[in-house]
Amino acid sequence: MTLKRRPGAVGLYDPKFERDSCGVGFVAQMKGVRSHSIIQDARNVLENLHHRGASGAEKNTGDGAGILMALPSEFLEKEASLSGLTLPERNSYGAGLVFLSSDADEKVQQKLRFEAVVGELGQRILGWRKVPRDNSFIGPQAKACEPDMEQVFIAPAEGLTQEAFERKLFVIRKLATRRIRDTEIDRHAAFYICSLSTRVLVYKGMLTPTQLFRYFVDLLDPTMKSHFAMVHSRFSTNTFPSWDRAHPFRYLCHNGEINTLQGNVN
Repeated sequence: MTLKRRPGAVGLYDPKFERDSCGVGFVAQMKGVRSHSIIQDARNVLENLHHRGASGAEKNTGDGAGILMALPSEFLEKEASLSGLTLPERNSYGAGLVFLSSDADEKVQQKLRFEAVVGELGQRILGWRKVPRDNSFIGPQAKACEPDMEQVFIAPAEGLTQEAFERKLFVIRKLATRRIRDTEIDRHAAFYICSLSTRVLVYKGMLTPTQLFRYFVDLLDPTMKSHFAMVHSRFSTNTFPSWDRAHPFRYLCHNGEINTLQGNVN
């Protein structure tokens, strides 16, 4: 049986008892010099955290893995150009990875509603970029609920500082999620914004630590550079894995020992 979305309380299962116990790692260049070697080192760290991650009965369906890095401007500018887009000056645009429905009609509606939120908040969509992926080796369970993925680029309103724009991107992410997630245009709970920022970029998914860099071929590009990287290997306990539940580490990582709703309330 494959699940399109997580169940509610049923039988002996109750979501309030879910918890995580994960593995995290951090790599940094102390002088802030960006390089692709930081990304390669982060891969080495992540793949050595395999024992802190988990998978289901299908060994190639992981609980989740991801990487957070500084916004790779050189890479994004190159790829945007290949997609027919021109990005403004560095640090003056926002970018993010967005999970979308695999249903073509749903995806169109999700993007239209997202763009409406951006316009409502006075900012401007520059365009979208299809994210290349290789899913040939992921398990049937992960593949059954795999979302489509695109990167979005947003320009600020005239005169907006980077700090003010960063706050706008935060509000866009929260408001768009509220208006799209679990609505009539998101029947399978596919919509999710991994990150949306002028400073950082996240790649993550329902993957094992050794699958992340093979799945997201962007990460192998030598122009993908950063001066730091945080990686996460998810180990869920009594928790249904999903693409969005791979660690939401837009600012930090943690190993989730009390990562339940009630635990965090406490």
